[in-house]
Amino acid sequence: MKNSSLLCALTVSVALAHSASAAPDGRDRVYTADQNSNTVSVINPVTNTLLGQIKLGNQRPDVLSPLYKGEINVHGLGFSPDHKTLIAIANGSNSVTFIDTATNKVKGVTYIGRSPHEGFFTADGREVWAVVRGENYISVIDPTTFKERQRIDTTAGPGMVLFHPNGKLAFVVSSFNPVVDIIDVKSHKIIKQIKVVSPFSPFLQFSPDFKEVWMTHKDVGKVTRIDTDKLEVKGVLDTGMITNHLAFAKVGGSTYAYITIGGENAVKVYTTDDTPKLMATIPTGALPHGVWSSDDNSRIYVGLENGDAVDVIDTASNKVIARAPVGQAPQALVYVSKAVPEGDGMVNLTARGNSEPINIALKAVAGDAKGFVVSRNLGVVDALEVSLFKLKPQTVYNVYVTGQKAAVASFKTNPMGGANGTAIGPLREVTTTLSDKQATPSKIVVMEGDAPADAAKAVLVSAM
Repeated sequence: MKNSSLLCALTVSVALAHSASAAPDGRDRVYTADQNSNTVSVINPVTNTLLGQIKLGNQRPDVLSPLYKGEINVHGLGFSPDHKTLIAIANGSNSVTFIDTATNKVKGVTYIGRSPHEGFFTADGREVWAVVRGENYISVIDPTTFKERQRIDTTAGPGMVLFHPNGKLAFVVSSFNPVVDIIDVKSHKIIKQIKVVSPFSPFLQFSPDFKEVWMTHKDVGKVTRIDTDKLEVKGVLDTGMITNHLAFAKVGGSTYAYITIGGENAVKVYTTDDTPKLMATIPTGALPHGVWSSDDNSRIYVGLENGDAVDVIDTASNKVIARAPVGQAPQALVYVSKAVPEGDGMVNLTARGNSEPINIALKAVAGDAKGFVVSRNLGVVDALEVSLFKLKPQTVYNVYVTGQKAAVASFKTNPMGGANGTAIGPLREVTTTLSDKQATPSKIVVMEGDAPADAAKAVLVSAM
């Protein structure tokens, strides 16, 4: 019996090792959490095509009225160790949705505290921990009953949690405080806090050998490395404006970090030795955000927040080789192997319901200011998502569209001189086939204070 048990254990180990290095398969899936359309997009990584979407709620602006069913701001993603369950976190409706990966069917929904951000299963699959970013705790959920079991106190504003595969430790980054909480999984108690360089971190990931945790700092464009044995900071990288998520891949016997840099529309590739070196900068579509590697490390999948698409990077050449359309404003992205054990996995999917966005770069008339606008059509008007950087701190700026005397939006910058938000207004000029008037592109002008629109005196103007 002992020999038989040992043989069985070895067989399982070999099977798992083989699975971990398998090339993309038709049963694998790439998922994106689409914040504006409130969908989860489903991609076949063999063909790099969109199979369809799992609709969790209405897309904007339909969610601006009282809503009693459906989810708002579908943002975070996680999956179970057996790859049979996907969880989607919606920070507008404070929910964790449990989805069966084989059927794309919602199994249950758990409503928790204010503005959850990300969630993940424990290493043994018995619990789901969802960070409640708008408060100061982690919600512990039973994935079979979909009931909240308890709450674990954390530093205010937990941003994401991941578990070491030994099942003993959980690492929790913060969105409002410059610390990482280390939690003992068994006791649910914080055993250590590690100070880091910035109060805002949206994402963390383990290196393939689990000897390090790398965490991003979106606000200051840096990445912190933490030694998982010593539980201390190993180093900090300067990566670039709007450092979002990161993934690791082993290529040619070496391990590299692939980091999405939203402000540069690029993925930067770094070595993972004691002094990381920038090895490549890969141009992508607009505002790369979520990122995950395939099990065999041959592909990196990158969600484009402002491009409503996923770019596929070949790690051998460090080039984008494919692009798949997805829902509006994809945030988190995960690669789940063997998600569909049989069949085509198309059941319960809906067709893509959104059109392509328009990306508009804002250029400084003078100085170092930067910005961009994403326009998504809502019929006779447009949703204008405005992002401004390197302006005067704590200062009001108004955004104008040509042909309109009143500003479409007004923003007050934060202490770092940044601001962002969404405005509703017409960007495209409406014409009819009965008129000989030709439609002309709109121009966006950003003015400081209450000054009227004047491109010559503007802080930023569009390049349209």
